[in-house]
Amino acid sequence: MSFKVGVIRGDGIGPEIVAEAVKVLDKVAQKYGEEFQYTDILLGGASIDACGEPLTKEALETAGSCDAVLMGSIGGNTSTSPWYKLPANLRPEAGLLAIRKGLGLFANMRPAYLYEELKDACPLREDIIGDGFDFVVMRELTGGLYFGDRKTYVEEGVTKAMDTLTYSEDEIRRIAVRAFDIAMKRKKKVTSVDKANVLDSSRLWRKVVNEVAKDYPEVELEHMLVDNCAMQLVRDPKQFDVILTENMFGDILSDEASMVTGSIGMLSSASLREGTFGLYEPSHGSAPDIAGKNIANPIATILSASMMLRYSFNMDEAADAVDAAVKQVLKDGYRTVDIMSEGMKKVGTREMGDRIVERI
Repeated sequence: MSFKVGVIRGDGIGPEIVAEAVKVLDKVAQKYGEEFQYTDILLGGASIDACGEPLTKEALETAGSCDAVLMGSIGGNTSTSPWYKLPANLRPEAGLLAIRKGLGLFANMRPAYLYEELKDACPLREDIIGDGFDFVVMRELTGGLYFGDRKTYVEEGVTKAMDTLTYSEDEIRRIAVRAFDIAMKRKKKVTSVDKANVLDSSRLWRKVVNEVAKDYPEVELEHMLVDNCAMQLVRDPKQFDVILTENMFGDILSDEASMVTGSIGMLSSASLREGTFGLYEPSHGSAPDIAGKNIANPIATILSASMMLRYSFNMDEAADAVDAAVKQVLKDGYRTVDIMSEGMKKVGTREMGDRIVERI
C-alpha cells in the first residue's frame, strides 16, 4: 500500500530530526512492504524566507492532499531572529496556528511516558516516580484564547491589550469524545482540567464534559482546576491516565509533563481531526542554538512518526516495532547529550537514528 506523507522539515534543528524520522519510515517501508511518498512543504521561518509568509495557500492545500504530515520544529530565537521583527501574523508561529485551523486539527495528543532506562534523567524523587508513569494530554487545539479576537489599543492615553477566550459547546464536545475514546483503550480514567471557579468558558467546559461522560459509564471522570493539576503533575504523575483540557492550559501542562519525563526531546505529539488524517511533530521547540551541530535528540520525532503509523495508517505492528527499537537503543546505553548520564554511550543525532533503524 502507498501513503502520501507531507514533510515539513521546519526551522532550527527541524531538518536534522526529521531526516532521522524519515530514515526510520524508510526502514519500515522496506520491512513491511509499504510505500511512503514524501512531499516537502514549507512552513514557519523557512516559508518566510522563501515566500514572505509563514504558510502559503498552496502549502496548506498540499498538506491537506496528503494522508498525513510529519513536521519538525517551527520558529527561531525570538530575541535575535529577523522573523520576530515582523507583524505577529507573519511570524513563524502564525503559520503553525494557521495550518492547525486550516486542516481542522482540533485534537492534540501528547503522551508522557517515563522510560525505565531514563529514570535518572527525571527531575522527580525516586519515591515519587515509583515504577514509572504513562499518561496522555489531550489538548483542544483550534479554539480558546489563541484563536479569539485580540487587539492592542490606546484608551485615554493608556495602551491596553485584549485577548478573547471563546469556546462553543460543539468544540468542547468533540475533543471530550476523543479523550474518552482514548481512555477506553487505556486505563479508563479522564481528568478534565479547567478553571471553573473563575471562568465562564470553563464552566461550560465542565458542563459539556459531564454530558459526554454519560456515554462512557466505564470511564472514571474527575475534574481538576488547572493550578492544582500543575502541582499534581510534579507531586504524583502516576495518578493520571488521560488529561483533557483547553488550548492554553494544554499548551502549558503538556510542556510540564514533558519535563517530568526527563527530557522534552523524548515526547511525541499528534494533532488530529475527524477521520485518519493527522499532523505529527515533536513536542519540543526548534532549539536554534544547537542547530547543525548533530547533537539534537531525534527520538521525539521518530516516536511521532510511530504515532503516524498507528493512528493514520493503521500500521500497529510497525508502530510497535519502532517503539520497541527506541526502548532497545536506550536499554543498550545510547544517549544524546540531553539525556546523557554516567556510564552511557553518547551519540549524535544521526547515529541515534542509525541505531534505532538497526533495531527495527
